[in-house]
Amino acid sequence: MTPAARLQAAVEILDEVTAAARDDGPPADIIVTRYFKSRRYAGSGDRRAVRELVFRAIRRSAERPASGRSAMLGLAQDDPELAGLFGQVRGPEAIVEGEAASPAASVPSWLEPAVSPLIERAEWPALLERAPLDLRVNAARAKRDAMLGQFPGAEPTRVSPWGLRLPPDTRVDDHPAFVDGLVEVQDEGSQLIALACAPADGNRIVDLCAGGGGKSLALAAAAPGAQILATDTNRSRLSKLPPRADKAGAAIETRLLDTPRELAGLADWAGTADIVLVDAPCSGSGTWRRNPEGRWRLSAERLERLVATQSRLLDIGAELVRPGGVLVYAVCSVLTAEGEAQAAAFLARRSSWVAQATPIDAGRSNGAGRLLVPGKDGTDGFFVARLGRPC
Repeated sequence: MTPAARLQAAVEILDEVTAAARDDGPPADIIVTRYFKSRRYAGSGDRRAVRELVFRAIRRSAERPASGRSAMLGLAQDDPELAGLFGQVRGPEAIVEGEAASPAASVPSWLEPAVSPLIERAEWPALLERAPLDLRVNAARAKRDAMLGQFPGAEPTRVSPWGLRLPPDTRVDDHPAFVDGLVEVQDEGSQLIALACAPADGNRIVDLCAGGGGKSLALAAAAPGAQILATDTNRSRLSKLPPRADKAGAAIETRLLDTPRELAGLADWAGTADIVLVDAPCSGSGTWRRNPEGRWRLSAERLERLVATQSRLLDIGAELVRPGGVLVYAVCSVLTAEGEAQAAAFLARRSSWVAQATPIDAGRSNGAGRLLVPGKDGTDGFFVARLGRPC
């Protein structure tokens, strides 16, 4: 493919991505893969170059663009060489004077007031930088120092005692340590959520919104003698955990719950859990560097529904905590409504509960919890709080 043809391919893919963001369709990664499945003539270099163009354009545009062409025109404003490809053979049509281009921004304008005031505007671009690849060493079966030498370019993560950091795009899925369950792909921020739980052998732990089980696996590795129950209402996501647990040598029970009858499905755990982790569904604003088109999918109405869901899940989780136990609330978000305000509202509803210190040496103090952000902490954006039930 010529450079101009690559640019045209990127425009076509971006048209699909913008439509998918509008209509809640598949993510950009899947769209890119699907596009090239029907275009076998494109070599690996072509696919890599087109993908890079697509994600450069997505990261640049905070608002969903009117079209793939407008997104790419915006990118071309910053890149004269790219602009020169418009109008070439097999490329997009020539640029017309005055043609609308998508503006550059990190945060959608409607969402700017919702971003935590702890994050200065100068830090916003870091929310869109390319993320490194972090691994979590399975502490129940391996030592981090032993794993360091097995991955070229690996460095210890800043805070997590289990983490390795590799350059972006490092491939590990066929590495023997990954195949044997000695390491898992997991951002350091997610590892710190498990660390904030402070799990211990003998604990009864519920991971209420377990999804594919990444944090359940981290908890099991940190405390192999704990009894861990991983639950979710999404059968497809939860079904991925048992094979991962088998590979890691972790004993984790899974349980599919029905909305809105979660408490009925957890009656045998009511008031008995030492730790309940509520890693709630959220805007994903803390993971924009991995899923930058997430900005195009979020709306005020969707955010409002997510905040209501988080509140309901916190109340469900609280019913499972034993006297003297702890509820750990986490969201991969940098928005006040989902973090600091959500924890404050919970403590207002349950006045006997107290905020506890979060045992992680990272992030900024943020109300009842701590806020981690890419620019300061090198992790995805997370809010985490420990909420203790009195004895």
